[in-house]
Amino acid sequence: IKKQQQDVLGFLEANKIEFEEKDIAANEENRKWMRENVPEDSRPASGNPLPPRLFNDSRYLGDYDAFFEARENNAVYAFLGLTAPPGSKVGGHLLTVSL
Repeated sequence: IKKQQQDVLGFLEANKIEFEEKDIAANEENRKWMRENVPEDSRPASGNPLPPRLFNDSRYLGDYDAFFEARENNAVYAFLGLTAPPGSKVGGHLLTVSL
């Protein structure tokens, strides 16, 4: 999980994409928020959803596998719901990464 979290954060930082981290290990409120905002069809068959999970505002985007697939297909900005102006920061939406 830690490697996946670092991979997501490293990509966002390297591409100057602003985001908010929600640490679910240290904050029960963040853990509850993530569990409530992951859609039923995106939850594991048993147990709770594990991080990292990505959201745009409160809209669920996906887990690490969905992020990785989008990145491999050069479609990560579409996955994140963002338009990427060349060489500038992306704004307008608050990306949230539950860790």
